[in-house]
Amino acid sequence: MEEKKIINQSGSITPALIVITGAFTIVIYGILFLLGLQLDFSHRQTASEKALNIAEAGINYYAWHLSHNPNDYTSDTGIHDYSDPQGGIVGQYELNITPPEEGSTTVIIESTGWTNEYPKVKRTIEVQYGLPSFSSYSLLSNGSVWYGVGSVVNGRVHSNNGVRMDGINNSIVSSAQEEYMCGFETGCHPPEPKPGVWGSGGDQGLWQFPVPAIDFDSISFDFAQMRDDSKVNGLYLDGKGARGYHLVFQSNGTVSVYKITKLNDIEGYSVPGQGIGQAGLGGCREDEQEIDNETLIGVYNVAETPIIFAENNLWVEGTVRGRLTVAAVDFPIQSSSSVIWIPNSITYTAYDCSDSLGLIAQSDIYIGRDVPNYFQIDGVLMSQKGKIIRHGYFDWCGDIAAAVKQKFTLNGSLLSYFKSYWNFGEGPESGFIERELNFDSCTPDNPPPYFPSSNAYQFISWQEK
Repeated sequence: MEEKKIINQSGSITPALIVITGAFTIVIYGILFLLGLQLDFSHRQTASEKALNIAEAGINYYAWHLSHNPNDYTSDTGIHDYSDPQGGIVGQYELNITPPEEGSTTVIIESTGWTNEYPKVKRTIEVQYGLPSFSSYSLLSNGSVWYGVGSVVNGRVHSNNGVRMDGINNSIVSSAQEEYMCGFETGCHPPEPKPGVWGSGGDQGLWQFPVPAIDFDSISFDFAQMRDDSKVNGLYLDGKGARGYHLVFQSNGTVSVYKITKLNDIEGYSVPGQGIGQAGLGGCREDEQEIDNETLIGVYNVAETPIIFAENNLWVEGTVRGRLTVAAVDFPIQSSSSVIWIPNSITYTAYDCSDSLGLIAQSDIYIGRDVPNYFQIDGVLMSQKGKIIRHGYFDWCGDIAAAVKQKFTLNGSLLSYFKSYWNFGEGPESGFIERELNFDSCTPDNPPPYFPSSNAYQFISWQEK
């Protein structure tokens, strides 16, 4: 009888089961680990978005602070709690403020936000706010204005009185009046009622009236403070022993300053004051316009002289490299008669916002008789209580040979209390055949140092750091 052989196979499946179970466990834990990472990533993403919102809340808070305390850049900085609608503290933000540089109005607000749940997940925002400059207008006037045939205006135009637009406008033309009494200053003989904006030019779809008036009396700057700042941070020119001062800008970033000792009269026709409540002399008049003798008193770097203040008349010309404001004001302010003469072109070396010139006169700004045939001004010109004018040089009042020039180009802004004149009569008999007025897009948010601005902060830029 054959003996049967019995083989014991018990436990032979155990290693395979262990391997399968281990692999399954590894896969499960791997999946759970990945799910955990994904969930944590999702929570961190949510926390990051919340941190950005909290940082925004910090920006909004300090913008509110500036609207109530426009000159306080130190209070309410540091770390602040952030609460949810139920009053629970869910995060925090930290504020760091960079005050405006000397002569600027731009404030930099940096806000960093985070949640209590993920305090290491932070987002930082940097925002710039500034007091908008009145140079946001290409042409701004308190009196009636007339842009005749041959005028091309590439920028915003506003008058607190009426506007006659016979030229070409490529931006908004606005008036504070629904209707005004058009007089000789805008071509009506005899005077008659006209709409706030009227004329044969256009784009008339860009005409707006009435709109709120611009209050020239509320323009935010202090001549006495500007004078004091010029003595510390710039150049102060007094009114003693001089007939005026002559500023000649050089393309190398300097300005040569001359003391004028003798002037010659030039006769021209000047219009009387026009607009809201102006008194003024008109007719033929002799002005000490032509420089006959002068002495150099110094050459100054524009970068180190952001403000030049003169209690005297000024003559300004040349090529500007850098950023500065020039003011001609004498005291007491109410009777200030200092004027600025522009005898030659004023141009920039570059048009990338690195060059910027502001010219401010409490009284008038005059364009000289003997300017070039193709005459250009780069800058922001402001006569707070006067006008910007080139006198009429007629045969019966002045020198007709120098009366008519081919073209006037402005790259910047003209801001005057009363109507500004550059042309007289049809043709014209005196003035510029062509007038091209171009707005400088750099100036609204980055005006010349110390240039007047409004009194309400506005948003300029936003970036996440």
